[in-house]
Amino acid sequence: MSDAPKELDGNRRSWRREIAELAALFLAVGLAHLLATLLGHHEPGPVVLVGLGAALIAGAALHRRLSRRTVRKPAPLPVEGGAGSPMVLWRIRMRVVERPGRLATVAGAFGRLGCNILALHIAPTGSSAITPAGCDALDEFVIEAPPGLALDALAGALTEAGGHDVVIVPAQVKDLTDPGVQALVLAQRVSADPDRLPEAMAELLRVSQVEWRRPGDTVDEGAELNTTMVISVNPDRALLIRRPELPFTPTEAARAAALTAAVRQARYSASE
Repeated sequence: MSDAPKELDGNRRSWRREIAELAALFLAVGLAHLLATLLGHHEPGPVVLVGLGAALIAGAALHRRLSRRTVRKPAPLPVEGGAGSPMVLWRIRMRVVERPGRLATVAGAFGRLGCNILALHIAPTGSSAITPAGCDALDEFVIEAPPGLALDALAGALTEAGGHDVVIVPAQVKDLTDPGVQALVLAQRVSADPDRLPEAMAELLRVSQVEWRRPGDTVDEGAELNTTMVISVNPDRALLIRRPELPFTPTEAARAAALTAAVRQARYSASE
């Protein structure tokens, strides 16, 4: 279907070219007749006609040859407001009191700074407290922002829009993957090969520090709250996961536990 307009446009151009050539032919015949009438039957008359015809043929051939060699380059698209310039990806998490219009206010703050929201995930904070103003939730955004935008200005704008405990960390393109789809893919991977659990866990939680530990080993007590997570895989081994720059949410902990359960099920099925 997309080729139909192009074909129609090409047919229109062909008809226009043929009409122009026919008009040029009529004009040439008319001029030749006028010239022959003016010259009468004198000897130069036939010579002039033959010369005029040869000139027309040579001109038509030259025009056709040049038109084949000429390649029309499309005009560059206009770029307005800095569009097309490289953007920076950021992952932003903040606690928000959810109520009607709050998300629109946050989106407006992004828009005023020239940011574009690429992904949004809303997770519970882990408490069931509901206040008259609304209930607390964790809003996580993946945005693209102008490279010159200062993080302090971005955090300040989000705080004014109603965000609390704003955390901004660099993001990657893979952060745009839907978490639910990603969890299913990783569960299938570890079911086929349980030894790939640390790799899959690092991808699921977007961390670089995943270590095997024994259940009784000590954990760094100086770490900030919810930046360290220990998940028991079997009675002899556990996974220690650290993400100092961004605390784990209860939703992420539940996904990690579900992924570990898929490994246990795969090992149990293999032992039968």
